[in-house]
Amino acid sequence: MSDQKTAVFVVMDGVGDRPLKELGGKTPLQAAKTPTFDRLADEGQNALMDVIGPGITPGSDTAHLALFGYDPITDYPGRGPLEAFGAGLETKPGDVAFRANFATVDSNMVVLDRRAGRDFEPKEQAELQTALDGIEIDDVKVRFIATVEHRGALILKGEGLYAEISDADPHEAGKKILTVRALKPEAEKTAQVVNKLMRVAHERMKDLETNKERAKKGIPLANALLLRGPGRHSDVPPLPVRYGIKAAVIAGGALYIGTAKYVGMEHIPVEGQTGRIDTNFDNIAKKTIETIEAGYNYVFVHIKATDNASHDGNAKEKILAIERTDSMVSKIIEKVSDKIVIAITGDHTTPISVGEHQCDPVPIVFWSNFIRPDSVKRFSEIDAAAGALHTIRGIDVMPLLLGYSGYIEKFGA
Repeated sequence: MSDQKTAVFVVMDGVGDRPLKELGGKTPLQAAKTPTFDRLADEGQNALMDVIGPGITPGSDTAHLALFGYDPITDYPGRGPLEAFGAGLETKPGDVAFRANFATVDSNMVVLDRRAGRDFEPKEQAELQTALDGIEIDDVKVRFIATVEHRGALILKGEGLYAEISDADPHEAGKKILTVRALKPEAEKTAQVVNKLMRVAHERMKDLETNKERAKKGIPLANALLLRGPGRHSDVPPLPVRYGIKAAVIAGGALYIGTAKYVGMEHIPVEGQTGRIDTNFDNIAKKTIETIEAGYNYVFVHIKATDNASHDGNAKEKILAIERTDSMVSKIIEKVSDKIVIAITGDHTTPISVGEHQCDPVPIVFWSNFIRPDSVKRFSEIDAAAGALHTIRGIDVMPLLLGYSGYIEKFGA
C-alpha cells in the first residue's frame, strides 16, 4: 500500500485518574504541563476508551492484549506465560507457566517471608536459578529463570499439562505452602507435578551456599519457591501475520515485554529504561526514533512510572512522570513527525485517591499530519469526552492506528 507511515503507540500505565482536592479539583493530567500532548489533542482526534469494556476494571495483562487488538476473553493465556516471555523464557503451545517468588519457609513448609527479604545479589540469583532450572518430575521438565529481586518465572514442559489449577502461593505469611488442586479433571497431572516440585525445590534450595551466607548475616533464607498465576500457552495469530507488519516493543517491565512478544513484537532494549521515575526518557526517545528509521511499521512504547506513582498515592511524582513523557514524545515528534501516526493513552485508570486499578475510561488521542482535528484542545480525561471518536474500546485501537498508518486493506470491492 502507498503512503504508509509507522504506527507509534505510547501507553502511560495507569495514567487515568480522578479529580483530586490537593490539585484543586484537577486530575494529574489536567494539572501537568503537557504542551506536546495538548498540541496532539488540538490537532488530532480524541476519545475516551473503555479498555476491556464499560464497567470492567482491566488488569495490566488483559488491558495490553486488548490494546494490541486481541480479545482478552478468548485470547488471554494467563499471567504466567506473559511473565515468562518477558523474562526471556520461550514458551510453546501446551507449556504451563507461572509467576514465581523466592520465599522463606520453616521445616513444616509454613511461609515466614513471601519474598525472602526481597533483596538478592546477582550471584545468589544465579545459584538459586541453577538449582531449580532443569528439574525433572515424572516426564515433565522445569525451566526457571530468576528476574528482579525475589521474582522469577517458571515453565513446565511436557505432555498433557493444563493450567486449571489452584495456586501454591498462600499469598500471606504464617500459612503453609498450599496443596495445589486441579480445578478440572484434565489438570490433575499438572497439580501433582507442582505439589512434588514444591518439595523438590525446597530440598535443592535449603542447603545452598547462598543460604548459609544469608543465615550468617541474619537475612531470610531463600529456601522455597512460591508459584501463582498459572497459564497455558495457546496459539494466537501474531501481528506480523494478521497485519503484515514488523512490530517492536520498547518497555522496561517483563509483563509488558512478554505480552508484546506473545503477539509477535520484537523487544528493543533501551539503556536506562527501568520502568521507574528514574527511567531514561531521553534514551527511550532516541531508541524510538532509531526503530522508526530502521523500518519497523509499529512501535509500542510503554511507560510504567505513572502507575507506580498512582499505587504509591504520589500525585507529585505522577505529574512529573506525565511531564517527562510529554517531553519524550516532543523529541520523537520533532524528528519524525512526517513519518508517523501516533496514539497516546493509558492502559487503565489508577486513581491516586484509591491506589488500585479502577473501571474509569482513559483518554486517547490519535495524531498525524493529515488527520482531521476535532474540537478538543487539551489532553485529559475530562476534555477527551468531547472528542470526535466518542467512546471506543481497547480492541478498537489497532484498527484505528493501523488504518490511519496504511496497513488495513480495503474491505470489499
